Amino acid sequence: MESRVLVIGETCMDIFYYGNCDRLCPEAPAPVFNPLDCTKSPGMAMNVQKNIKALGHSCDIITNPNWEEITKTRYIHKNTNQMFIRVDQNDDKVERCDVRSLRFSHYDIIIVSDYCKGFVAEKDIAYIASQHPCVFLDTKKTLGHWCKDIKYIKINGCEYERTKYNVSPEIKEKLIITLGPAGCLYQDKTFPVKSVEIKDVSGAGDTFIAGLVVKYIESRNIETSINFANECATIVVQKRGVSVV
Repeated sequence: MESRVLVIGETCMDIFYYGNCDRLCPEAPAPVFNPLDCTKSPGMAMNVQKNIKALGHSCDIITNPNWEEITKTRYIHKNTNQMFIRVDQNDDKVERCDVRSLRFSHYDIIIVSDYCKGFVAEKDIAYIASQHPCVFLDTKKTLGHWCKDIKYIKINGCEYERTKYNVSPEIKEKLIITLGPAGCLYQDKTFPVKSVEIKDVSGAGDTFIAGLVVKYIESRNIETSINFANECATIVVQKRGVSVV
């Protein structure tokens, strides 16, 4: 019987404008961007869901209903893939989820994809973990006692540096710290990745948590799962934009 996965977290619309820049603005020392192509796709929590489905598993999602209004717009030089600027809109319009109205027993694994836009508070995540024994957390929040019942917590290196002084030994045991080209760290063990040309890291963390959970469903071995998640993330960083593995 196939394992059932639920993703809870914010979704946005990822928008990429690709274009050229051949001159400076005459009124100010700023580049003049000429957009040529545009791509749009659901991002954040829904990108986690898309990656899980692409890896062959069904996955439900609970997310903000107005996700198309929450936008991340990136302006990219088409030839070099260099980003000029990212413009985020309507982050303050994400309403909080009523997690106590949800039922989790139908699912084998819960993923909380928390971009810290207000969809789930610390006590909401603590409640989810109190109701289910297998919760994976990917969060931008400062960690603390509220995440003690989470099974595994994925954060990146910058996030860890910001929160490490609040991390107890009990919580540190659960941490999976992604380090970009340096791989991943779990319980003081480094999991390396092969060296590739990186085109875009946007959404790579979503792919990592998706690959981690999918392989954990199959193996129930977290180290095997980390290696697979590294492979998945390595694939998408070689593509433009927010990509699906």
